[in-house]
Amino acid sequence: DDDDDDDEDLVQALTSLQKSKRGMPSTGGVTMTAEPRSGTEVRPAVVDDFIRNFLIKVGMERTLDCFNTEWYELQSKGKLGEEYTNPVPDIYLRNQELDEQVVTMRKEMEKMKAIAEKARGTWDNFRKQRDFHRMHHKRVVQEKDKLTNDLKHLHKHYLSYEPTLKELQAKYQVAMKEKMLMRLERDRMRARVEEVEAKLKTLLESKVEAPSTSTKTRKTRKGGDSKLPPDEEAVNPYADLEFDAPRVESFQLKKAFRAHLNSVAAVAFHPRKPVLATVSDDETWKIWSVPNGDAVMSGEGHKDWVSGVDFHPSGTHLVTSSGDSTVKLWDFQRASCAHTFTDHTQAVWDVAFHHTGDFLVSCGMDHTARLWDTQSLRCRQTFRGHVDSVNSCCWQPFTNNVCTGSGDKTVSLWDGRSGLCVQTFYGHMNACNNVAMNLRGDCIASCDADGVVKLWDVRMVAELGSMTGGPHPVNCVDFDRSGSRVAAACDDSVVRVFDAKEMKVVSELRGHESAVQTVKFDPEDKRLVSGSSDCTFRIWS
Repeated sequence: DDDDDDDEDLVQALTSLQKSKRGMPSTGGVTMTAEPRSGTEVRPAVVDDFIRNFLIKVGMERTLDCFNTEWYELQSKGKLGEEYTNPVPDIYLRNQELDEQVVTMRKEMEKMKAIAEKARGTWDNFRKQRDFHRMHHKRVVQEKDKLTNDLKHLHKHYLSYEPTLKELQAKYQVAMKEKMLMRLERDRMRARVEEVEAKLKTLLESKVEAPSTSTKTRKTRKGGDSKLPPDEEAVNPYADLEFDAPRVESFQLKKAFRAHLNSVAAVAFHPRKPVLATVSDDETWKIWSVPNGDAVMSGEGHKDWVSGVDFHPSGTHLVTSSGDSTVKLWDFQRASCAHTFTDHTQAVWDVAFHHTGDFLVSCGMDHTARLWDTQSLRCRQTFRGHVDSVNSCCWQPFTNNVCTGSGDKTVSLWDGRSGLCVQTFYGHMNACNNVAMNLRGDCIASCDADGVVKLWDVRMVAELGSMTGGPHPVNCVDFDRSGSRVAAACDDSVVRVFDAKEMKVVSELRGHESAVQTVKFDPEDKRLVSGSSDCTFRIWS
């Protein structure tokens, strides 16, 4: 039915076109010649083209094939009239264009609807997120206000307790001092009683001649210069002994003690008792029991930071070095400073006792190391030769030789009797911070500000090897009894233990919160003690 209607419309359109042609006026027999005109001419759509376009548009391919076959057959036979070969009226073409525009606009409208729906969903999501973040912000502000109020209350609470804590701390310090003074007084009285008993016994046996003679001899010896023992008499008892290396791989942190109010600069073990001495930048030194960490004694007297400490070989005295350019000798029996050596012109970095106890050596920023006589209480020798600060010193065990490490990147060995440099070891690329010698006295360990630890053969005057613990400076080194382990205090808050034979790290002890300044093995290698800038010393075993 639709095809019939379309055919009727087409016939009516063709009929109207023919009528319009018949009604056009004639030109009166005058032939008008048009001038030739160039241009492009748009060929008007004819009926068969219109029908083909319609069939292609609706997808009627079989109908299109039949139409083409019959149309070309009729056209070849001349059976098609003139009305079927004329152009199609513009109204049909216009309707076709409008239909196409309508279809296109509908598709675009559908796309716009989809985009609008998506935008509406995105906007709803943004609005929900905005509301959520707004609520979260309000909650955070409330929590912040609450925390601020709590901190203010805690600060007020802390301020109310701070005077009490200071008072208790002061009382504790006073009590500890009184306790130590009582102990010292007890030991002093005991010594006096024993002395009186000995005198009474001597008086009963042989009058008073022997005591007076001994007293005169002792006074003469105290005022005179001591003598360094000859080299042939100094025998190293550890030269032929073999010790097992400590199992540092299994060392763990046992205890940590907040020893001072400032950085712990150096530690030293008592030669006979389980006692440890520490010195600090807070201008004090303290003695602690090991491993319990009970405070045994403390001393004040230096006017600047304390840098070095060492015990007398008999354990009766303590020596300390300080940034106030002095070296102080402390007497445990009298519980006071026995003497202050003041010949250094700048800060003193390190100090060490000779194995006889009659001498001690110190080094400082004045580019020198000095030999002190503990009997005559004067400087016996000045070791000059370094061109920068002398940062560390130690004795070659059971000899008269002094080893020093300097900021001029060298390690030197000096003769204590002549004051001359015996050997100089070159190899560090930065300032040498510390030196240590093994018990046999044939190997030196040194460390520098580049984090390098070097071992030196004293007899061959040669470098045995080099070890590194990282880019951070190494502040202190120490040998164990066997000489096969070297502990290094590193600036990255780690204590590293090296194998002196294989030149590698065998253990890393972590626990300090700041740079490790010093490290020491105890005399029996049962434990390791380290001191740090975090104001603590820690025991590892």
